[in-house]
Amino acid sequence: MNITYRNARPSDARGIVDLVEPYVNRRILIAKELIAYFEDIQEFIVASDEEGNLVGCGALHVLWDDLAEIRTLAVHPKCVKMGIGHQLLERLEERARSLELKRLFCLTFEVDFFAAHGYEPIDGTPVGIDVYQEMLRSHDDGVAEFLDLAKVKPNTLGNTRMLKELV
Repeated sequence: MNITYRNARPSDARGIVDLVEPYVNRRILIAKELIAYFEDIQEFIVASDEEGNLVGCGALHVLWDDLAEIRTLAVHPKCVKMGIGHQLLERLEERARSLELKRLFCLTFEVDFFAAHGYEPIDGTPVGIDVYQEMLRSHDDGVAEFLDLAKVKPNTLGNTRMLKELV
């Protein structure tokens, strides 16, 4: 199968929802409204097959001047184990480097996958108190997950918080 990778376009938002849906149903990814995908579409990279069907997606969401989160990394169930997730993650990491970010965070059930790519489990919040105080002002659930706030605990049970230092 020939896979093409590109930046997502607004016309991809519904396809991203379809890709994510099986993972939401299994409580691996958190459900979001369609409007959230439109609002964040510029954060996404998508993978498509020869016929233009989306077979994978992933997003890079900046959290701070040196830190971003890998979000919504999903591969169509029929395409798992084909290297698509690996390629998406590599491209998201390239984007992070081009933005001069130094660290990437993820909240995941796929510990082995991310560990194989250099991510390590973390405890606590690896930012100073001044940054922590600023980040508390965010309304974004991903920031709350990074900060390990109690308000997101019901949505994150069983997930592992992981971090990678970019070189």
